[in-house]
Amino acid sequence: MARGSTIRMRRRSLVVAASMVVLSFLFLICRLINLQIVKGRFLEEMALEQQLADTKLNAKRGVIYDRNMNPLAQSATVWTLALEPAYITGDERRELICNGLHKILGIEKEKLMILAKKKSFYTIVKKKIENDCKDQIVNFKKENKITSGIRLIEDYKRYYPLGRFAATLLGFTGDDSQGLAGIEAYYDKTLKGETGKIINAKNAIGTDMPFDYEQMIPAKDGYSLRLCIDSAIQKIVEKYLSEGIIVNKVQNRGVAIAMDVTNGEILALAVKEDFDPNDPFKIVSESDALLLDSVPEEEKSKVRSEILAKQWRNKAVSDTYYPGSVFKMVVASIGLELGIIDENSPFHCSGGIKISERSQYIRCWKRGGHGAQTFREALCHSCNPAFISLGQRIGISNFFNYYKSFGFHERSGIDLPGETRDLFFSNDGKMAPIDLAVASVGQNFGITPIQMITAASAIANGGKLVRPHVVKEIIDSNGNIIKTFNNEVRRTVISENVSKRVCAMMAENAIWGGARNAYVPGFRIAGKTGTSEKIGLSTPGYKDYISSFCGFAPADDPKIALLIFLDTPRGDYYYGSIVAAPIFSSIVREVLPYLKVETKYTQEEMEKFGTKAPELIGKKTNSARNLAINAGLKPTVLGNGGDVVSQMPLPGEQIPKGGTILIYTENLQVEKVKVPNFIGLEIEKAKELAAYSRLNLVSLHTKNEKGRLTAVSQSLEAGAMVNVGSVIEIKFINKEKPEE
Repeated sequence: MARGSTIRMRRRSLVVAASMVVLSFLFLICRLINLQIVKGRFLEEMALEQQLADTKLNAKRGVIYDRNMNPLAQSATVWTLALEPAYITGDERRELICNGLHKILGIEKEKLMILAKKKSFYTIVKKKIENDCKDQIVNFKKENKITSGIRLIEDYKRYYPLGRFAATLLGFTGDDSQGLAGIEAYYDKTLKGETGKIINAKNAIGTDMPFDYEQMIPAKDGYSLRLCIDSAIQKIVEKYLSEGIIVNKVQNRGVAIAMDVTNGEILALAVKEDFDPNDPFKIVSESDALLLDSVPEEEKSKVRSEILAKQWRNKAVSDTYYPGSVFKMVVASIGLELGIIDENSPFHCSGGIKISERSQYIRCWKRGGHGAQTFREALCHSCNPAFISLGQRIGISNFFNYYKSFGFHERSGIDLPGETRDLFFSNDGKMAPIDLAVASVGQNFGITPIQMITAASAIANGGKLVRPHVVKEIIDSNGNIIKTFNNEVRRTVISENVSKRVCAMMAENAIWGGARNAYVPGFRIAGKTGTSEKIGLSTPGYKDYISSFCGFAPADDPKIALLIFLDTPRGDYYYGSIVAAPIFSSIVREVLPYLKVETKYTQEEMEKFGTKAPELIGKKTNSARNLAINAGLKPTVLGNGGDVVSQMPLPGEQIPKGGTILIYTENLQVEKVKVPNFIGLEIEKAKELAAYSRLNLVSLHTKNEKGRLTAVSQSLEAGAMVNVGSVIEIKFINKEKPEE
């Protein structure tokens, strides 16, 4: 009995043991499957991480060119310094290397000694070393016969050769060559290329193995960008925008955008005051720097971040503003397109208008009213009651539908980061009658400058809403075009007929209406001023305003649209016609000849602005004198020769009728005169001063201008020494209360 029990126990034990063996094998098999198949890839990567160490090699970032292939942003070669501790044998050698690098780089010797004693074949000491320091390190190695222990690796640093030029548009990069703002950020993936690596093997105890076990994977250069920006136009735009900001004491920066109306190409985009992208973390504004100094230490970091964010912010696409009367060009287009009005439709202005019994009485800028007027006259008068009346005829539904059609209820799609949307009364277009009234004159809703100039371009180009863009082409390192950005027409918003009619009315506005301070002799300008109060945003103690001007030229065949936007001018004036329109005029006057737009002077302009100096050089003295007199000029002969050897002004230069032309009959030394400062002088005083200084003055202002004309710009810089008889062109504007 006992024996049988023993046998059964043994059998049970064998079964249990066998089962345990089988289960153990099954567990091991499952474990192997899990390790080899399920987690195999993950464990392999972990093993490689333990066995390998890699150092990133930055790719050479692509160049940013303007449309004429002038470089605006490029990558310069810098160097990364690494030590090779495993090859630095002996305390004496280590001491020599650390002493030398301390003197060249200014890094603490103790820190260098710690790095030099690491159990490693590769450790980075410093990045972004400039070529002069690199050369010193190379010379140090040669002088001390150091063949190993110090390693220099090529790297790249972003460089902006023109400094603050187009800074807000271009943006800047960070320490790792990553785009942080502007085009650099928007096209970061295109520009940055593919990062390379230096891979080092490690042994079982985690120490780097010799360079025999090192592998280098080279970086791939990024693609370059060819922009639509024209540096020559950008330079002109920045020059006059900066001057306008200073003269008008603008507190919150200014914006100027120039766009090709036919295809949406941005020819210039400036935001001033801006920063130097070579040193973007430096606070530019003196008032902001003082503010930062005044805050407690614990708040400095937060305040500094806010100041820098404002400094880098692109107001052209990221800020909204009330467009004011500039928006009336859109309302006029809607009214004509719907057939509600024509140019001669009658309107009456008694000085204001009331929408309903409960609504506020909305005044016209002209307290006494404009009386009876046609719609053409109402546009040139910038009459609020007339446009509110037109808005009522258009109706809420039509108004909102066209508002959307002109692109104001969506982002423009420009290829820049941070574009914001509009701030309308409601997303579905619901408006009270008072909302429609104020919207009809451009108040109480916010749009971006890029939306406004895009809509203006549609009015100018025959009614086509184009997508604005700043990049023209993507190019590889061999100059091959990888991608071309085609010009995109999003939709047609008004007819070509309506487009031409609105352009014609806005051209009249630049001759005798509220936009006359934007007038440029010889070119037909179309435009509209805007002055809007910053309701709810004004500084305590002030009524703050946005002063703007939007227009295009030539009015009869538009090529370029230009928007000027000044945020919070605190000078003598805040009206768009006095603050923004002259900036528009100065820019367009230089840009249109650059674009090879020919001047077409009317007979009245020719009589007013003078003639071209005749060719007198080589002619007999008496003959030259007679030619000058016949041209309506006063000749002054200098010298006793019989033939003319030189003249001033030179042949072909514009000279006012009755101006003095100097005729030299000998090679005499040309007398110089110091150019006076004409800015702020009324026209008669300026003429007297020019005559006293023996300069020929050409006055630039609209024909039949009434009221006091004051000089706001001059073609020759005050204080400059120029030849007697030189021609100075002075821009005069009317500073009496404008039609806004």
